[in-house]
Amino acid sequence: QVQLVESGGGLVQPGGSLRLSCAASGSIAVVTTMAWYRQAPGNQHQLVAFITSGCTTNYADSVKGRFSISRDNAKNTVYLQMNSLKPEDTAVYYCNADALSQTGKTVVAWGQGTQVTVSS
Repeated sequence: QVQLVESGGGLVQPGGSLRLSCAASGSIAVVTTMAWYRQAPGNQHQLVAFITSGCTTNYADSVKGRFSISRDNAKNTVYLQMNSLKPEDTAVYYCNADALSQTGKTVVAWGQGTQVTVSS
């Protein structure tokens, strides 16, 4: 089993910043791609950004230039630095990871979600 635990959400004013963290734990041999998704009320699940094990990154157009994804492979942790936040960034943010377990199984894991609210 692979577990993801997120932290760092909260309430911030427009133009502010937040940093989300997500740590993977459990029976892990290697974590490959890690990603952040978000879902706002009434909207579909949206990929925000992902980062490969080699640190190649990709971002949704709506967050390019404002968000930055990074990872610490030694800690199996992924981060999402969110700057210049807008009200439309308000959503529940979910961490996602593709991993290989110590038993050789491919695992897709999800975090429990963390609320980000951008409001004055």
